[in-house]
Amino acid sequence: MRVAVLGLGVTGFSVADTLAELGAVVMVIAATADQTRRDMCGVLGITVVLSQNTDDVPPELVTFNPELVVVSPGYHPNHPLVRWAADRDISIWGDVELAWRVRDKVGTPAEWILVTGTNGKTTTTQLASHMLLHSGARVAPCGNIGIPVLDAVRDPRGFDFFVVEISSYQLHWLRHVVPLTSVCLNVSPDHLDWHGGFDAYVAAKAKVYERTKVACVYNRADERTLKMVEDAEVTQGARAISFGLDSPGPSDFGVVDGILLDRAFLDNRHAEALEISTVTELRQNGLHAPHMVANVLAAAAVARSAGASIDAISEALTTFRVDAHRYETVAMVDGVTWIDDSKATNPHAANASLSANDSIVWIVGGLLKGVAIDELVQRHAKRIKAAVVIGVERSEVLRAFAQHAPHLPVVEVLTSETEQVMFEAVRASSSFVAHGDVVLLAPAAASMDQFTDYAQRGRLFAEAVRAHVGH
Repeated sequence: MRVAVLGLGVTGFSVADTLAELGAVVMVIAATADQTRRDMCGVLGITVVLSQNTDDVPPELVTFNPELVVVSPGYHPNHPLVRWAADRDISIWGDVELAWRVRDKVGTPAEWILVTGTNGKTTTTQLASHMLLHSGARVAPCGNIGIPVLDAVRDPRGFDFFVVEISSYQLHWLRHVVPLTSVCLNVSPDHLDWHGGFDAYVAAKAKVYERTKVACVYNRADERTLKMVEDAEVTQGARAISFGLDSPGPSDFGVVDGILLDRAFLDNRHAEALEISTVTELRQNGLHAPHMVANVLAAAAVARSAGASIDAISEALTTFRVDAHRYETVAMVDGVTWIDDSKATNPHAANASLSANDSIVWIVGGLLKGVAIDELVQRHAKRIKAAVVIGVERSEVLRAFAQHAPHLPVVEVLTSETEQVMFEAVRASSSFVAHGDVVLLAPAAASMDQFTDYAQRGRLFAEAVRAHVGH
């Protein structure tokens, strides 16, 4: 089969490598390509065409006349190359769809668990994987978390479960995947520039539940996720399981008096509940903030649906550690807590961090990706003590504060030097803090205007904090 692969990043290379191994004739079209990957493609017999003018269809692609096109997540549906393929009725798959189609080429295929949501995907994927690992299962967290699903599928060791973090980009191209269990943690405006609008973004997220076999896990505090489950065409016998921070009913996971409970996976669920952990215990490893507790409940529901015991889940929670830059406490000095939540790359994620604190100096700004932060400023104006605005394009952020919280002191960080942005932001923040305050880096925006990625943004913030407090 002649297959064109769009993109040669981590995902694109895994696609091309897999297809070449299966005997396909492969051509990669990419705007840019790492030289090492280009060299490896040469060894594998894969043709690479660099086409920096994305508006033109390369003549090499037209001559190649592919029977299938596999797109990397960055290629949106209206990209000229994608439209070219669609206009010719060429099948278009994403990398996750391809992985599903070839899942049985190496040993017994694993069961798939799909995790999506505007925020919390990575932490929940890691938590569920950690819980299943403690239950004795062979499990691989993969997908948008950094390890392409295709690489996991091709691992000769084999697995019982893949816990697949899947983005709205990848869900858009999903066609035939049949997950054991699926979860959408939450839905809030994000990536509107890619999808072309909020309705299309929600529709992509909703595809996570299609064909689910055992459990559709949803957030009962987010009505959209319930509607997704109600509308989904699932495998007969699949259950709807909710999670939330309130008291759980039968078939729910929830919290009562600080105790996390499972009322879904036990025989007498109408009268009894199983204790998973407590918020106090979760505090010991940074999982006590409300949005983190919700992630724990969602992950526990997923793990229980796959057969993990309550004891295994409880034990797993004592050893789990949250990744860097996800609501990570950098320092606590003189009663002031400095928190790095650089991973809060959209308003919904920032909302969770803001909601977890009462007196905040907020470091905010970056690439807003077409999403406004007005509602966020309005909602949290009473708990925000001051704002420090970073980013190249600050006008929308400044306008939101001027309109919805004109009483708040707002400081702009004017430097465009990557190495200096956070030092100035920390210095500005320190002039507002007092005992009991939190300085929160939760930008509600992407980082690529001033930083390589959210990790660099968070690392430079931590360095600036430690330099400031003398640690």
